[in-house]
Amino acid sequence: MEIKIVNGVAVVKSNEVLITDVQSAIELIMSVKYQTSCDRIALNKEAITEDFFILSTGLAGEILQKFVNYRVKFSVYGDYSKYTSKPLKDFIYESNKGNSIFFAEDEEDAVNKLNRS
Repeated sequence: MEIKIVNGVAVVKSNEVLITDVQSAIELIMSVKYQTSCDRIALNKEAITEDFFILSTGLAGEILQKFVNYRVKFSVYGDYSKYTSKPLKDFIYESNKGNSIFFAEDEEDAVNKLNRS
C-alpha cells in the first residue's frame, strides 16, 4: 500500500485488495487517518473487493456508512466501464451528487471531487 498526500487528500494505491469487509474498511480509515491526519481518502478501485460493486450484497452500503460515521470523505477511482448493472450506475451517479462519497475516473478526478465537497 502506497499513501501520498495530494492537495490535502490521502491518495491510497494498492495492488492488493485492502477492503474486503466492514472491519477492513475501518482499519483502513484508522490507519490512513493516523499516518496522514487526513479526513479525505481516495482509493484505487482495485483495492476494494469486487463484492462491493454487487449492490445486492449490501457491502457497499455498510462500508460507505463507516466512512460517513467516521467523518471521512471518500472517493474510489478507476475504470467502471465493465459494470453493466443499472442499479450500480445509478448508485454511482447519486453518490457523485452528494458531499461525502464519490466515484472518479482517475486519481486527479478523485482529488478534485474531494476538494470540491
